[in-house]
Amino acid sequence: MPLREALQRAQDVGLDLVEVAPQAKPPVCRIMDYGKYKYEQSKKAQEARKKQSYIQVKEVKMRPRTDVHDLEVKKKQIRKFISEGNKVKVTVRFRGREIVHSDMGVELLKRVAEEMAEIAVVEQMSKFEGRTVNMVLAPKKEK
Repeated sequence: MPLREALQRAQDVGLDLVEVAPQAKPPVCRIMDYGKYKYEQSKKAQEARKKQSYIQVKEVKMRPRTDVHDLEVKKKQIRKFISEGNKVKVTVRFRGREIVHSDMGVELLKRVAEEMAEIAVVEQMSKFEGRTVNMVLAPKKEK
């Protein structure tokens, strides 16, 4: 219907003419209370934000000479973080002359990555940053 006629009908009823789908050909309009429409839209947006999940990056630090039991505790912690849906940054820090044996740190990260393969995927493989080497693990996508 023509725009003038639609505006006149809306004015007669005491409501507003609201464009609902501007992309459609021709654009779709509806006669309604605009304040109520805005309120409902804000409530829908608020509900969508409430259902949205935030992914955090948790960090687990270790040293190249971390002992077996301590490593098991760290792996348990990584499993917990990943099961919560968070990403995990695993950091191996070198102190003093340990930097000479940087291959030990890389091996440690590879071992952790292999043992977490069933629940996590390596998002970023070992990368040196000064005296540390980092790796980022992300939860596996479910099919």
